[in-house]
Amino acid sequence: MSDEQIPEAVVTWFRAHVEEVEGALDFDRIAGGRSNLTFRVTDEGGHAWALRRPPLGGVLETAHDMGREWRFLSALNATEVPVPTPRAFCDDHDIWGADLYVMDFAPGKVLNDRESGEKVPDAARRNVGTSTIDVLAALHHVEPAAVGLDDLARPGNFVARQLKRWHRQAHSSAMEDLSAIDATHDALAARIPEGEVGIVHGDFRPGNISYDADGQAVAVFDWELATIGDPLCDLGHLLVSWSQPGDTVPEALSSPTPAGGYPTRDELVARYTKARDLGDVDIAYYLAFARWRAACIHAGVWTRYRAGDMGADADPDEVTGPEMINLQAETALADLER
Repeated sequence: MSDEQIPEAVVTWFRAHVEEVEGALDFDRIAGGRSNLTFRVTDEGGHAWALRRPPLGGVLETAHDMGREWRFLSALNATEVPVPTPRAFCDDHDIWGADLYVMDFAPGKVLNDRESGEKVPDAARRNVGTSTIDVLAALHHVEPAAVGLDDLARPGNFVARQLKRWHRQAHSSAMEDLSAIDATHDALAARIPEGEVGIVHGDFRPGNISYDADGQAVAVFDWELATIGDPLCDLGHLLVSWSQPGDTVPEALSSPTPAGGYPTRDELVARYTKARDLGDVDIAYYLAFARWRAACIHAGVWTRYRAGDMGADADPDEVTGPEMINLQAETALADLER
């Protein structure tokens, strides 16, 4: 997307609130965005930033709180968790009809599919896995109160609230057959773990992380689903996006790791639990929950795509349809019952 297609008010606001802008600005929509829209903004001086805003329409209630995303990014900026430096936040809807914010553009490569994973040198693949899980453990070591996020904690069980939330949003989608999602929801609700309380990214996977040439994770972004809750939900989410050779279960999320050479899921779990000094955890539950939750999210994305609310250049190959959504829910139920 060129500069001319961006509202002039956005360009004016950007120049007034972001330091170091030199010369003309160019805005390019980043391909592959399924939810909040991200634009890479560059100037004539070689600077690069990322601008984030909600989808253009069809927004599900509570799903695109840019102020909340900005708050997590800002709070974690001074911790050991690598995040892009936040630059400016805008809550004036006269600028572009919604909240938006700007952060530094994260350097490195994003590993969001098999093709990108195959391009990683063999020598760097294990480091991709170990640095990813180390960053997750570092995130979960951060006490919400220490970074001013403890007021976001809510009473009651986090997983129970998540089950209710995503079940409700699945039913607000255009999916006609929700029987598999309903059955898995009921099974998950029957054995909810007590869980701990910590910072949860909400979509922690290689597709939301930048890596350097050695496979080191250098920036975690896309904090739109961040919250205070059960950190093991992040671990489950990472695992369902971490394929490995020999898998027969379809991917719940696009994975860069099926080519091999990356740590296995078991190795990731072992490294994580050691780093956090955890005992036995019900990994099967969190895997099933993560797969079911992904199915619910895909239902919302598919609904927005069908309504034309993801932009004219949305790639249909990146949208999961009803058949695969139901299969993921069924697979989650099978995982839970094993």
